[in-house]
Amino acid sequence: MTTPLLELKNLHAQADGASILRGVDLVVNAGEVHALMGPNGAGKSTLANVIMGHPGYVITEGTILLHGEDIAKWTPDERARAGIFLAFQYPEAISGVSVVQFLRQAIAARKGLDELSVLEVRLDLMEWMDRLGMDPAFAERHLNEGFSGGERKRNEVLQMALLAPALALLDETDSGLDIDALRIVARGVRTVREEHPNMGVLVVTHYVKLLEEIKPDQVHVLIDGRIDTSGDASLAQAIEERGYDELRRPVGL
Repeated sequence: MTTPLLELKNLHAQADGASILRGVDLVVNAGEVHALMGPNGAGKSTLANVIMGHPGYVITEGTILLHGEDIAKWTPDERARAGIFLAFQYPEAISGVSVVQFLRQAIAARKGLDELSVLEVRLDLMEWMDRLGMDPAFAERHLNEGFSGGERKRNEVLQMALLAPALALLDETDSGLDIDALRIVARGVRTVREEHPNMGVLVVTHYVKLLEEIKPDQVHVLIDGRIDTSGDASLAQAIEERGYDELRRPVGL
């Protein structure tokens, strides 16, 4: 039996003493795309951050298994080195650090190296920027400084391409994007997955439009800190048409 890439068992977590996740069970296998949907405040972004090891959240019960190994007590840095990547909903700007400088450090850390040559990184960077339809001048700009919402999200996809994670967590990557920018970002995600077919992806989203572009293998609905319903891609369309209330499981099931 193949060991799942990611397995969450009865995961509970809280922030500032308030319970947010209340027993999440989830399995993501290598190469699969899973979408996580749910109403505001359900805990979707919290779940992505807890998997990544955000220090603002405390796991009170349950386990997070990566390739069968419990990583619940690992630091965010250890998780990143092991191959977990989080694309932020609101990527921060870092003044004075260019895109290429940032990626040089991130890739070196991912590979367990002290440093990489600028030339080595730049060659891969230029290749991926071409594949993603990005202006080469983008590499010299300060990270996310003055970037539009679409540019910030495309930069996250670029990072994902170069870091080649085992598991990519996309936290509302479609947030704030118009339909054209959303399609560009979604196309970038598809391009990265074609190059790295074993990469698992967990997409946190409110919008069916993104899922129409990325085409998830499974869709999960998180309500009140637990996965209430799971299904194939058609579940997202049912949510779009009927909302979440009609999809809630009866109490006791």
